[in-house]
Amino acid sequence: MSVSLLGRSLLTLLDYTPDEILYLLKLAKKVKEESKSGKIKNRFQGKTLAMLFEKLSTRTRCSFETAFGEEGGHPVLLSKNDIQLGGKETLEDTARVLGRMFSAIQFRGFKQETVETLAKYSQVPVYNGLTDLFHPTQALADIMTMQESFGEIKGRKLVFTGDGRNNVARSLMVICSKLGIHFTVITPAELNPDDALRGQCAPLAEASGAVISVTPNIDSVKDADALYTDVWASMGEESKKNERVKLLSPYQVNQSVMNKTGKKETIFLHCLPAVRGEEVTADVIDGPQSRVWDQAENRKHTIKAVMLATIK
Repeated sequence: MSVSLLGRSLLTLLDYTPDEILYLLKLAKKVKEESKSGKIKNRFQGKTLAMLFEKLSTRTRCSFETAFGEEGGHPVLLSKNDIQLGGKETLEDTARVLGRMFSAIQFRGFKQETVETLAKYSQVPVYNGLTDLFHPTQALADIMTMQESFGEIKGRKLVFTGDGRNNVARSLMVICSKLGIHFTVITPAELNPDDALRGQCAPLAEASGAVISVTPNIDSVKDADALYTDVWASMGEESKKNERVKLLSPYQVNQSVMNKTGKKETIFLHCLPAVRGEEVTADVIDGPQSRVWDQAENRKHTIKAVMLATIK
C-alpha cells in the first residue's frame, strides 16, 4: 500500500484510516525485525524530540526515549517541573517555542485538549503518549501483539473487562472498529463507554465488519481470542480506589474467566502496570497465556514506527 504520513501528528486513531493504521503496524514489524538482527540505522540523526510529561511513565517514556536515541536522535525529557504548561506561559506560546526547536513533541498528561493545542501551534508532529481520553500508541502495540499471536486479525474477538470509560478501552474500541476486529467491553453500567464515542465508532465498525458491544455480563468473554484488562483506578482517580474495587471485583480476570472463553489459545493482555490480586490474578498474568511482556516491548517498536513515518 502507498501511504505517506510525513508531518502528521498522532492524537487519536480516529484521525487515521484503516490503511494508515495497517501501514504503521507493518512498519513496526519491520523495525522489530531490524532490532532483533542488531541493525543500526541512525534515521533520527540530527533530529530532536521533546518529551513532555504531566504523568509518571515507565513504558511510554522508555519507548520514546530508546526508540529515538537508538536511531541517533536526541530526546529531551521535560516534566511539569521543568517548563511551563499553561501556567506562567500560555500553552500556545510553549507550543510555538518547542516547534521552533524540536523535530517532534510527545505529550503524556491529562487533557486531550492539551495535546491538540500542542499540535495546532507547534507545526511539528505531536504524539499522544496518553491523555484521559485516548492512548493510541498503546492500542497499536496491543494489535501488533495480536498479529504476532494470530496472524490475520480481522474477525478476531478482543474482550476488555473493567473500567469501560478509560483511555485504553476507548482506544481499543476505535482501532477495532477501524480494522474489523470484534470488540466487547464488559463493564458495570456505571462505567460504560460514553455514547459520543460509541456513535463515532458505529459507522466505522459497520464499514469494517466489526461487531462492537458493551455488556455487564462476564460470560460474554466466550469465544474471545484475547482477553484484556487494566487497573481499576487510573492515574488521577486514586481517591476512587475503594469504590472501584467494590464495583469491579466481579470483573477480575482469573483462570476461571480465562476458561470461560472456551478457547485454549486465548491470550491475556494488560497495558501495565498491573495490580496482581485485583484486576488480574498472578497465575494469569504470569501464566502461559499471558502476552503482556511482548505487548510492553511492542510499545517501543510501534512508537518507533510512528516517528519514522511522520518526522520529516
